[in-house]
Amino acid sequence: MTVLPQELRPVARRVPPREISHDDLQLLRLLATGLPVDGVARRLDLSERTVRRRTRLICDRLGFSTAIEAIVWAARRGLV
Repeated sequence: MTVLPQELRPVARRVPPREISHDDLQLLRLLATGLPVDGVARRLDLSERTVRRRTRLICDRLGFSTAIEAIVWAARRGLV
């Protein structure tokens, strides 16, 4: 087994479940279906700007740079 130097090891992102709300999960679930932002906005009765802002806040809170990373994180935990 190869051991990577500390600086090359992936950084574990551990987010307690309480930091992701039901509303955040709902938004991630809709994005995970492939709906475009305007479709997600219509389903949640929000503006597109609000959906983009909330998506960015979710990513920031979870430590990801893209929504896809957040969706994969949630999917691996069975949340979406």
